[in-house]
Amino acid sequence: MESLTLLKVGGKIVEEPDSLVRFLDDFAKIDGQKVLVHGGGRSATKMAERLGVETQMVNGRRITSAEMLQVVTMVYGGLVNKNVVVQLQSRGVDALGLTGADMNYMLADKRKNAEIDYGFVGDVKKVDGDKLKSLICQNIVPVLAPLTHDGQGNLLNTNADTIAGEAAKALAKLYDVTLVFCFEKKGVLRDENDDDSVIPTINKQDFDRYVESGVIQGGMIPKLQNAFNALEAGVKQVIITKADEINKNSGTTIIL
Repeated sequence: MESLTLLKVGGKIVEEPDSLVRFLDDFAKIDGQKVLVHGGGRSATKMAERLGVETQMVNGRRITSAEMLQVVTMVYGGLVNKNVVVQLQSRGVDALGLTGADMNYMLADKRKNAEIDYGFVGDVKKVDGDKLKSLICQNIVPVLAPLTHDGQGNLLNTNADTIAGEAAKALAKLYDVTLVFCFEKKGVLRDENDDDSVIPTINKQDFDRYVESGVIQGGMIPKLQNAFNALEAGVKQVIITKADEINKNSGTTIIL
């Protein structure tokens, strides 16, 4: 099968002009077919503050009220997404920004939680990889915003790591997919205060051990759980690395 690289880049990188320029320069140089998924949480928080919409977080997860849904739609589907697309076009990369509602490529159910009402937050239930392939075959790079829909006329806020993992799983039926999570660190670190303490490979047994000892904690736990789920669903390779080292064969490789 043809190879495809799916990169997920954190909001912190796409929201800062200098880091975005460096990242997209490197992204444009990646050979072969590719897909980009982006976050944008900090921009959404800033915009909400400007508009007088309260930001509520529970365990690091955003509560998406009707008002906050309008904000994240503007920011994720508009400001951040279109800024990435226009920058890619300037580098000769033909790109198209999508939410899950566009082409109906990603459907989700509104999250039901007995203890916490997360509001308009979606848990992915179906991804149409063929729809994404129809763009990729035309040498169009899909740029996926962290928004899905329920098929009933409602947009839903969905974690960008989840978007990346679910899109990678769907595309793994059609391509040899490498899933790359890009963020500010060089990879998964043994010591969070030492940027050079990168763990080169992590398997499931390592993961359990590192979580128990506190080496892996916080937001890195669901990121790695997404990685293992993707590998089990047929994704060929998952890498966690620094955004400006995506072409340097570095970072942490996740294996089963």
